[in-house]
Amino acid sequence: MAVSCLTRALRSLTVSQNAPLLSQISVLGAAGLGRGFVTTTPLDQNNRFWKIREKYTIRPIGMKKTGGRDHTGWIRTHGIGGGHKQRYRIIDFQRLRYEPQKEGVPFEEKVVEVRYDPCRSADIALVAGGNRKRWIIATEKMQAGDVIKTSGVIGRMAVSANEGDAYPLGALPVGTLINNLEVQPGKGSEYIRAAGTSGVLLRKVNGTAIVQLPSKLQVQVQETCMVTVGRVSNIDHNKRIIGKAGRNRWLGKRPSSGLWQRKGGWAGRKIKPLPPMKIFVNMPSVIPK
Repeated sequence: MAVSCLTRALRSLTVSQNAPLLSQISVLGAAGLGRGFVTTTPLDQNNRFWKIREKYTIRPIGMKKTGGRDHTGWIRTHGIGGGHKQRYRIIDFQRLRYEPQKEGVPFEEKVVEVRYDPCRSADIALVAGGNRKRWIIATEKMQAGDVIKTSGVIGRMAVSANEGDAYPLGALPVGTLINNLEVQPGKGSEYIRAAGTSGVLLRKVNGTAIVQLPSKLQVQVQETCMVTVGRVSNIDHNKRIIGKAGRNRWLGKRPSSGLWQRKGGWAGRKIKPLPPMKIFVNMPSVIPK
């Protein structure tokens, strides 16, 4: 008797269009593909383009975990999921960023703090100079209170740079250890950013510079590309001991399926020649006479 009364009462209920649950959830795609996002919360994690900012900020930004899935909800990268909550700090990879009305003038910045960053293997440093603060990749011996210099001037003589300073490749002597290498002037560093890595300036030829990367690959870029002098911080990153499976789960790494597969010829040791030099410079072609 009670069950029948309850059934009739549930049937008589109607879901109104202004129900709070329907107004809070928006489904991506007309066909219902993808995962829903809560739209009434002010948190920035719900923005799929949370990294794109109109104004630079040094404040940590909330991240939305993807679990290795794309916008359709299907897994695109296996082995990702879970992990401790992380917040992202925007790194300014373009060291030569002048302040307004001070273009072309070398400037100095003071290191405020050096700290751990959960989103990368290297440590990061908060530097302040003029009317701004920004995060950069820290070098090996960088400490709070250090003063680092950034200059875009290429003089007749090579400069004697200290660790953490940023100069164009054409201003440094041959054999200098460098990191945070630009391949296009003004675009920002793209190479040699991982913990403990460093490259070597091999030679300078006709307005270009040849740099050896940590992988022994040689790249040729313009001498106006900016680099940081020294080695990237956290050099003992590759010596850390995970200790247990749970720590990998803290880091957001899921275990493999466990399916045993026999290793083929791809797993053996191979002796390969060095790859050819990668050229990022549009050199003028020589027309034979």
